[in-house]
Amino acid sequence: MKLVEFYRYDEPGYQKLFNYNSWRLAILNYIDELDSKNIEYVEAHFLTDEAFILLEGRAIIYVLDEGKIKHFILNKNEVCNIKVGVYHTHVLSKDCKLLIIEEESTNYENSKRIYLNEEQKSKIVKVWEEYDKI
Repeated sequence: MKLVEFYRYDEPGYQKLFNYNSWRLAILNYIDELDSKNIEYVEAHFLTDEAFILLEGRAIIYVLDEGKIKHFILNKNEVCNIKVGVYHTHVLSKDCKLLIIEEESTNYENSKRIYLNEEQKSKIVKVWEEYDKI
């Protein structure tokens, strides 16, 4: 039995690190799909909240609230918890690394996507471009 385990993931995209009982910890690093100009949809999980912790870089969480896009800037070492059933997506800087905590059973079968219209996509791009200037 190992007394201590260490995990690291530095490749692009999402990688589960480990799970404990019903919880999964994963890393999400930048991939082109998460560039502001490439966001096509928001997704909601119906069995669990989903928590994000910004480890490196910059990121914005976007949520869909009654058809309107709202945004929340992630700060390092701060937990952002997306409540169950909230449609969300994120845009990451190229050096971004997010820690994700969610229920192990989270998958496409208990989640749903809503595809964004052009106005919603434009809002995501505009917010990111303004943030990226800072």
